[in-house]
Amino acid sequence: MFGITLITFVIMRLAPGDPASIRFGAGGEQGAGMSSESGGVLASEAKFRKDRLLDQPLWKQYLHYMGPFDLSEQGHSLFGGTGESPWGGVLLLDLETEYHSKEPVLGKLIERLKVTIPFAFISITLSYLIALPLGIWSVVRQGTRRDGTVMVIVFLLYSIPTFWAGLMMQLVFGANLLDVLPIIGLHHRDAETFLTGPYLWDLFKHAILPLACMTYGTFAYLSRQMRAGMIETIRQDYIRTARAKGLSERVVILKHALRNSMIPVITLFASALPLLIGGSLIVEVVFQINGMGRYAFEGLLLRDYNIVMATTTFSAVMTLFGVLFSDITYALVDPRISYD
Repeated sequence: MFGITLITFVIMRLAPGDPASIRFGAGGEQGAGMSSESGGVLASEAKFRKDRLLDQPLWKQYLHYMGPFDLSEQGHSLFGGTGESPWGGVLLLDLETEYHSKEPVLGKLIERLKVTIPFAFISITLSYLIALPLGIWSVVRQGTRRDGTVMVIVFLLYSIPTFWAGLMMQLVFGANLLDVLPIIGLHHRDAETFLTGPYLWDLFKHAILPLACMTYGTFAYLSRQMRAGMIETIRQDYIRTARAKGLSERVVILKHALRNSMIPVITLFASALPLLIGGSLIVEVVFQINGMGRYAFEGLLLRDYNIVMATTTFSAVMTLFGVLFSDITYALVDPRISYD
């Protein structure tokens, strides 16, 4: 976590431009309602940087972001003087405020996560529910024409860029062709007036295309990994022994081969979950869904360091959670692994 926050912080600060230059740069005079001749823009830009501590050395900015560090001689604030107390930081779950709206980042992030997390968990659940049976089916019919056809389709799905797939879905299922599904947002503009049943049905219809766009690549990759793991497992000596004992092929595959083939697929969960949460950026931008991915994208365009740091840090937390979950699950599927 420390390494991730430090690297992200440094990379963002090294990127060209900063929040002040974007806000008061090209066209900034008119947007700020000030005259460049009077020096109002330069003064506002300087005040903008000072209010958000952007005029301080990077190491002080980083320590201020991370936690309650008092580095001043006076002991009144982080940078000296008698300004507002800077006590807070990530260590105290204080993610600062947005540079341009002054709204708390944590509140906005939680609001966006209420959209992104359900989508991510539904997507990853669907991916595993499709990928595991498909991988097993492919191994059972290995070498047949059906297996070859399915593997080609899966490979093509995995190769299709997400943004292109999303745009094609909008063209095909939207008003341009079939006109059977909504293609923008998660609700109809009058959804707040709907009763519970129609409201949920409207949400379901709006969620179909984004979920399909988030799921197809993940299940395609997982099914290929499941197939590869099963093929390697069924070549082991203990599988030959099980078959020699006269066990049915169904028992051999589902009882003896499946559990040991799950290790690579479980390992992928550590990366699949944070990728779906953080990588939902493309889907949320294409379908105009106000989730965490779109929030990170908007923060990046504005060079709002607090937004980018918050979304990146949360993705890092989900990665660590995924790794922990994978480690615990290993012991459940492989009796050779124990944490005693």
